Amino acid sequence: MLATTERPRGVIERFRAHLPVSAATPVISLGEGSTPLIPSPRLSERVGRDCRVWVKYEGLNPTCSFKDRGMTVAVSKAVERGTAAVVCASTGNTSASAAAYAARAGIRCAVILPAGKIASGKLVQAFAYGATVVAIDGNFDDALRVVRELGSRPDFTIVNSINPDRIAGQKSAAFEIVEELGDAPDIHMLPVGNAGNISAYWAGYGEYSEAGLAATRPAMVGFQAAGSAPIYHGRVVEQPETIASAIRIGNPASWEMATRAIRDSRGAIDIVTDDEILEAQKWLASKEGIFVEPASAASIAGLFKCCDPARQPAYPFMQIPEGSRIVCTVTGHGLKDPDAVRFATATAVQPTEADVLRAIGF
Repeated sequence: MLATTERPRGVIERFRAHLPVSAATPVISLGEGSTPLIPSPRLSERVGRDCRVWVKYEGLNPTCSFKDRGMTVAVSKAVERGTAAVVCASTGNTSASAAAYAARAGIRCAVILPAGKIASGKLVQAFAYGATVVAIDGNFDDALRVVRELGSRPDFTIVNSINPDRIAGQKSAAFEIVEELGDAPDIHMLPVGNAGNISAYWAGYGEYSEAGLAATRPAMVGFQAAGSAPIYHGRVVEQPETIASAIRIGNPASWEMATRAIRDSRGAIDIVTDDEILEAQKWLASKEGIFVEPASAASIAGLFKCCDPARQPAYPFMQIPEGSRIVCTVTGHGLKDPDAVRFATATAVQPTEADVLRAIGF
């Protein structure tokens, strides 16, 4: 008889005791969570100081981003309440996730998107899963304002991170890290866009610490794109611009919670440029075999910035202590935004061994 591999349990089944669900909650799941925490030797070598780095690869969730963790809880609770439709504003990943889980639940999904600002891989997902897609002449913040207005109607449930059920599901990633490492890391780095994820991780680490399941809590370090950095600058960015579309947000919905998480964890918020993001994306793929979308690479670009000797004198707030255990969350798969990838075009050669050998440098 052939051996079988048990299908990974979804977030609700695995962490039910830590989530706002009951026996009456219908579980809408696609087997999300249980994503790999990948030891990264070349990243560790680059940081030095006897530090160890792991990458939490959230691009291996069902719709290829971290959003699925919160969406399983948000949609399950929406179905429990008898909602007719879920609605969200999105820079792409939320729309894909909401559409997939709504399809799984058999309810309608409407997504409000800024016209011309969504990566092709994400837009295709929203349509494929059957969502009603409405593009507006505005940015994400305009879309979220409209969604808030729609959310006041009894037939809609908002599934953006302003919904606490979303944050509750996303904190499960922190639970997984603690369970795999045996404790919380010393430093946790991640991209910051709408700022729900950094808040969710901090909540998860806190919950496991209070339950006696973790002895420590990490410093939470977030990185925004330089052209879309409201928390870093302390002011709303009216026209945010960055190639990292998933974090192109000028007025984060979870701004206050994220600021609290950074402060309480003795962490930091900083910025990385688009060039730094794209270079980090390329480096991570070519050196560690992990392909992520540009927004995800913000955490890697931030790590490089922290350990760059040339920056250290002017960068005292984020000195990495010797022997630190560091986790970098990468939030979405690289195929989410293939048009952003910088690569050389292959040139055709004659179909001979000699020509091919020359082409590959042998």
